[in-house]
Amino acid sequence: MTCTIERRACRVPIVLATAALLVGCSGTDETPPAESRQPNLVIVIPDQWRGQALGFMNEDPVVTPTLDVFASQGLTLTQAVVNYPVCSPSRAMLMTGRYPHANGVLSNSTSAAGEFGNELRSSARTWSDVLASNGYSLGYIGKWHLDAPHQPYVESANNAADFAWNEWTPPERRHGFDFWYAYGTYDAHMRPMYWATDAPRDGAFYVDQWGPEHEADVAVRYLNNENGEYRDPDRPFALVVAMNPPHMPYDQFPQRYLEAYEGKTYRDLLVRPNVDFEGDSSMSVLARNHTKNYFAMMTGVDEQFGRILAALNEQGLEDNTIVIFTSDHGNSLGTHGQVSKNTHYEESMRVPLLVRWPGEIPPRQDDLLLSTPDVSPTVLELMGFADHIPAAVEGISHASVFRGGEGARPTSQLYLWVPVGQPEWGRRGVRTHRYTLMISKMPGEPTETVLHDNLEDPYQLENVAGENPDVVERLVREELTPWLARTADPWRR
Repeated sequence: MTCTIERRACRVPIVLATAALLVGCSGTDETPPAESRQPNLVIVIPDQWRGQALGFMNEDPVVTPTLDVFASQGLTLTQAVVNYPVCSPSRAMLMTGRYPHANGVLSNSTSAAGEFGNELRSSARTWSDVLASNGYSLGYIGKWHLDAPHQPYVESANNAADFAWNEWTPPERRHGFDFWYAYGTYDAHMRPMYWATDAPRDGAFYVDQWGPEHEADVAVRYLNNENGEYRDPDRPFALVVAMNPPHMPYDQFPQRYLEAYEGKTYRDLLVRPNVDFEGDSSMSVLARNHTKNYFAMMTGVDEQFGRILAALNEQGLEDNTIVIFTSDHGNSLGTHGQVSKNTHYEESMRVPLLVRWPGEIPPRQDDLLLSTPDVSPTVLELMGFADHIPAAVEGISHASVFRGGEGARPTSQLYLWVPVGQPEWGRRGVRTHRYTLMISKMPGEPTETVLHDNLEDPYQLENVAGENPDVVERLVREELTPWLARTADPWRR
């Protein structure tokens, strides 16, 4: 079936319109509503957004006026990474605060990986479970991708007879989210599908609207909460809006977002020297054909994020709501000859991580080496639930750093990739402020060691492992080995 929802009219030039949503929005003088006695939480997490693609960072030439203003109002973590940069492992780390070998999500939650129990465990104690047990209303909108499909597969364009991606999430597996408007994984951006809160497994519906725009519509309705239709107005809330774009396919978005790049050619946009944009390879063609589209989708998501922020302000919720903008992984899009994510390269690992809480988190940039599992305990401590952080959490709370820059700082971030059903094999590595080390061990293949000096070679064009064996040995001894022990990783050393 098709579901339609009234769209917000917005056809003024997008570069001006999105920024205008935030100008002068510094809260209201009205008495805050009852629901703001405890801090609210809004997390917006588009898929496959690399950390270099933020206008104010002056790296990729992407147009993000909303995020540019938002960054000036909060904390930007310029060195945040996803340790296992692919959808399901990233989302599981974000929800549980645990690394993949502990949370059980060692690859994307597909029908094949499901044979190995590769999905978020219903017994896991997530940050949303903690908030739900402490009186919060919780809403989830968009992509979930933490349930492995099972037979008979749901009827979905990305589910075939012998392999499936998409799955319904039953209420008992929603980890406290009482408002549900979501799907597993589905990449038809202009006609997305959803399951509503009370929908059965065969009750998915389709919407003829660009996914991020529709999800922003639903998020605005959730925040406005007319007649208490979406949440209990007497309780604080947490809302996740998980948009699929700028994830591929790159040609499914409203064409008006190309206006921000009018007159730009691929030579103007492909400024990274680690992509061969003039070559004949499939990755060169991909970069030439779709970098502008990738950036345009980001500009579109930026506009929809601005609508969510405007709704918070209009409802008087801005000052007492922690807002986080991040992504589940980055995107290579032809850099290093790679198609998308799941590698140790900067374009794959680094993600945006912007946090705003007026009056509580000072606006600034910080090079804290934050890892995905750190988000859960950090958020819980910021919200006043430090004593409720589950004992099994492996991430570290950086709440004190968020509040003022003081506190312990990690010296490295773990990297890993695990082949399906082979947890003792694959790639492991570490990323420090200077180096990225990656070691690959696969059955029947020679060990591969890669070392990048990210200060001398920020685009990671050279592997300098052979000429720096002492650096490799030190990073393995002082950083990687402790990480493997801490995360109970059975990798063959």
